[in-house]
Amino acid sequence: MDFLSDSLSLVMCGIFAYLNYQTPCSRKQIADILINGLRRLEYRGYDSAGIAINDWCPDCQEGDIANPESTLVIRRSGKVEELNKAVQQILGGKSDDPIFHTHIGIAHTRWATHGKPNETNAHPQSSDKTHSFTVVHNGIITNYKAVREILERKGVVFETETDTEVIPKLMLHVYQQNVNHSFQKIVELAIRELEGSFALACKSRLFPGEVVATRRGSPLLIGIKSKHKLTMDHLPICYPPKERWGSRCFFDDWPEESGDGEISESPKKAQTAVNPPNVADLEYRLSGQPNHTEIEFFVSSDTSAVVEHTDRVIYMEDNDIAAIKNGTLVIHRITKTDNEQTSRDIITLQLELKEIMKGNYDYFMQKEIFEQPESILNTMRGRVNFNDLTVTLGGLKNHLVDIMRSRRLIFIGCGTSYNSVIAVRSLTEELTELPVMVELASDFLDRRTPVFRDDVCIFISQSGETADTLLALRYCLKRGVLTLGITNTVGSTLSRETHCGIHMNAGPEIGVASTKAYTSQIVALVMFALVLSQDRISLKARRQTIIEGLNRLPDQVNEILVKNDEIAAVAKDLEMAKSILVLGRGYNFATCLEGALKLKELTYIHAEGIMSGELKHGPLALVDTEMRVIMVITRDSLYDKSLNALHEVHSRQGKPVLICSAPDEHVKDLCKAIIEIPTTVDCLQSILAVVPLQLLSFHIALAKGLDIDCPRNLAKSVTVE
Repeated sequence: MDFLSDSLSLVMCGIFAYLNYQTPCSRKQIADILINGLRRLEYRGYDSAGIAINDWCPDCQEGDIANPESTLVIRRSGKVEELNKAVQQILGGKSDDPIFHTHIGIAHTRWATHGKPNETNAHPQSSDKTHSFTVVHNGIITNYKAVREILERKGVVFETETDTEVIPKLMLHVYQQNVNHSFQKIVELAIRELEGSFALACKSRLFPGEVVATRRGSPLLIGIKSKHKLTMDHLPICYPPKERWGSRCFFDDWPEESGDGEISESPKKAQTAVNPPNVADLEYRLSGQPNHTEIEFFVSSDTSAVVEHTDRVIYMEDNDIAAIKNGTLVIHRITKTDNEQTSRDIITLQLELKEIMKGNYDYFMQKEIFEQPESILNTMRGRVNFNDLTVTLGGLKNHLVDIMRSRRLIFIGCGTSYNSVIAVRSLTEELTELPVMVELASDFLDRRTPVFRDDVCIFISQSGETADTLLALRYCLKRGVLTLGITNTVGSTLSRETHCGIHMNAGPEIGVASTKAYTSQIVALVMFALVLSQDRISLKARRQTIIEGLNRLPDQVNEILVKNDEIAAVAKDLEMAKSILVLGRGYNFATCLEGALKLKELTYIHAEGIMSGELKHGPLALVDTEMRVIMVITRDSLYDKSLNALHEVHSRQGKPVLICSAPDEHVKDLCKAIIEIPTTVDCLQSILAVVPLQLLSFHIALAKGLDIDCPRNLAKSVTVE
C-alpha cells in the first residue's frame, strides 16, 4: 500500500457494544450499560450519540433471544446526557421491562466529519426502515461517494449526509444477493469494498443475538466477562483460502458457505494457522467448565469503557473480523501476511476503575493537572536509579546500539506531542551530538521527506492511534528505518508496529486538552537522551545534574500546584482578552507553544506562542496597552536575552504576566503580575513553566463557563485529512 496516497484518517468517535449470552438482563439494564459505556468514551466525541437495542414483542415468551422483526434505535444530537434523557423517557414510558437472556446492543458517541451533528446523521446508521443491518462506525470511508453512487443506481435511497450510511446499506445488498451468507461473511464482503479507516460494530435483526466487529486503522478491543475462570490466554485466527486473499467482490456471487458458515466455502480449502476450535471446545476454554456458557462480551474503542466490567480484553488488529455467536468468539482475517501473529492474546488489564473517575475533582482536566507529580514519578519509576544516578530503558535494550550508531534522529508527532519534542530537542543534540529533526507528521508526509536506513525515527503519540503519526510510521517502515514509539497506551497501534519503545505510564488521560501526558512525554524524552549518552565520560557531570533535577521534579510541581488560588486570581485579568501572546526562548519556547495551544483549546481565545528572539522581527507590532502578554523568563543561560525582550514589551506599554524562577525588584516594575516557579536544571524548567499555563487556561475557561473537558470542535488525538 502507498501510505501517502491512502487517505487514512482517524476520527475519534466512541464505539461501545454489549452482548449478554445466557445472562439474564432487562432491557433497561442493557440500555444503562450502553449509556454508561458512552459516558466513559465521551472524550472521543460529543456532538451526538445513539444506541440500538432490541424492541420487545408482547407475543414473545420470556427468555426469547429477541423479537427478530424489530430493532429500536434512539439517537440524539448533543452530549450523551441528552441521549440518556431520551432513553429514560422512551423506555420508562413502557409498562414492561423485558428480560433478555441473550441480546446485543450497540452504542456510539460521535465527532462529526461528514454531515452536521444532528439526529439524522447520528449513529447508529441503518440499512433501511426495519433496521435489517445497523452499524456504529469510527473513522472515515474515503470512497463512500463511489459506493453510494453504485448503490443509488441499483435503487437504494440514502437519507443522511454521512459516509457511514453506505456500510449498512452495502451489507443489506450483499445479503440480498445471497441470503445464505452468515453475518460474518456479509460483513467481510462489505468491508472488502471500503477504503479509508474504520472500526465497526454491527447488529442485525436478521441475525438476532449476534454481533460482528472489525477494524482497519481505528482502535477496537473486545472485553470478555464470565462467572467462571477464563482458562485460555489466546484465541486462534481463522483464515480464508488463498484464492480469496485481498480480492474484490462487489456484487459477485460467492459460492455458498459450508454447513458451519464460519471458516470458508470448503473446509478442505481453509487456511488456518492452527486447527480451528469447534464451538463446544471454545466455549469450554472460555468459561473454564463444560455446560457453563454464561458469558458477556464488550466491544469498545477504549479500555476505559470496559474496565468496570472486566479486566480481560483482546486488542483487535487491522483487518480482523470478530464474530460473536452462541456465546462463542471467533476472529477471522481477510488476508494472511508473512510472519504475522496467528492468534490474539487475551490480556489482563492493569487499569483500575478509580483511574478513570473524577474523584474529588469537578473536571478530568483539573484532576489530571493535579496528578502530574504522581504521573511524572510513574514515568521514571523503575527506570531512574537516584542512588547511582543512572537511567535504564528496558524497552530499548535490544536496539540501543543501533540507535546510538544512527546518522540522525527524526522525531515525529502532532500537536502536544510535537511540542514535547521541541522542549527536548536542544538537550538531545547536546548529549548525543547527533543531528535532530523535529517533524509534524502531516508535513513529513506531505513533503515525502527522505529517510535512510541509518536514520532512527521516533514517533510520539499519547493515544498511540493518531492517524498522521501512524501513516508516517508506515512510510518509514516501508523504507527500512528503525522505529521507536513513545506512547501512553498499552496495546495501541503505535506500540505494536514500532520496533521498540517507551511506555510513559502516565495513567489514563480523559480530558481532551492534554496536560499530564505532555509533562510525562518530556520526562520520557529526557530519559531517552540520557540513555543515549551513557557511554560518554565527558558528559557524566551533566547527566548527574539532570538526574538530580528529575529527583526533585515531582515535589517542585507540587510547589506550583499549591499556588492554584493565586494563579486563578491572575486568570481573571485574562478572561476578557481577545488575543494573548506567549513569549519565551530556549527551552521555554516549547512551553510557549504548548501554553498557547492550551489557551486556544480551552478558552477559545486566539493565542500565539512566539520565540522572544523573533519579537522584533514582526510580532512586536502587536504589542500595545490592550494586548495581553505572558512571558516565561527563567534563570538559565538566556536570562539576559529574555530580559531584553521584557524591556521591549514594556517600552510599548505592554504589561505582561511573568512566569519566572527568581524575579528581582527591577523585573517586578516591568510586569502586571508574577507567578514564581522553582528553579531547576535548564532542560527541565519547561516542565515547571507549563504548569501555571495549564492552570491559567483552566481557570479562564472555568470563569467563562466553557466545557473544560470537551472543548468545542475537538476530540482527543484527532487527525482528519
